[in-house]
Amino acid sequence: MNIADLKNQLSAFYLSKVRAGEEIVVKDRNVPIARIVPLYLTQDVEAAELALIASGQMMPPRVKTLPESFWKMGGPRLTVEQAAQAVSRDREGR
Repeated sequence: MNIADLKNQLSAFYLSKVRAGEEIVVKDRNVPIARIVPLYLTQDVEAAELALIASGQMMPPRVKTLPESFWKMGGPRLTVEQAAQAVSRDREGR
């Protein structure tokens, strides 16, 4: 949709589509510039988190199930000490 269409019909038509789970691509002179997407929230989102989401400082969690193949993958191949050293090196900028 173009910006003019968005301005004219946002509250009535397009937001009802987003509420139903659709994504809307916003265009400026037919060039895509943004998406309006449904806000998928879990039940335990606090008011402070909602405020951060609304201000654009935080992305909402998306509720997704992991594919079955994820659970069949092997565990990590390094020790806790090796992982801690890697995190320390990363934080030090090495």
